[in-house]
Amino acid sequence: MKPITDLVIEHGSIKLMLRIMEKINEQISHGELVPALDLNDNLTFLKEFADKCHHGKEEDLLFPMMKKNNIPQEVELIEILLAEHAQARGYIKNMAAAILKKDFLEAYLDNSKRYIALLDQHINKENAVLFPEANRSLSVDQLQELEAGFDRVEREIGVGRHEELHGIANRLKESYI
Repeated sequence: MKPITDLVIEHGSIKLMLRIMEKINEQISHGELVPALDLNDNLTFLKEFADKCHHGKEEDLLFPMMKKNNIPQEVELIEILLAEHAQARGYIKNMAAAILKKDFLEAYLDNSKRYIALLDQHINKENAVLFPEANRSLSVDQLQELEAGFDRVEREIGVGRHEELHGIANRLKESYI
């Protein structure tokens, strides 16, 4: 029974992609070509792994469960984190739109940098504050329910898709880090 640990591990994969994005941004800033496949794979990872899978687990399962415990500081932090998830989605949407434009550099870089800064501090808040609080405040039964819910999310994403997304991250890591 380790659903909170699973979220921390997923943060590691997301942080890896943030570091890859920084390297991609450096290349773009120096006028070097970055393959469109790499930009699209990066966005696929962010949309499917970071948002749909990871943030989905938090928004649909963890956050509502923690809110039921009605601990004021948890509820307040969760509201902030939900707003940051929405802000992150906006940056992803803007990066995707920028890629389709001929003169995409400025818009892509601006949104990418904002996304990286947002997610770095967001992950730190969750790892340092929210997740330890979840481990303290959730009962054994609630943690078991979370684990079952997380397994359901993984199945809904598609058998093997999680591994494919990690494959994207590993391929980009080999190219950029």
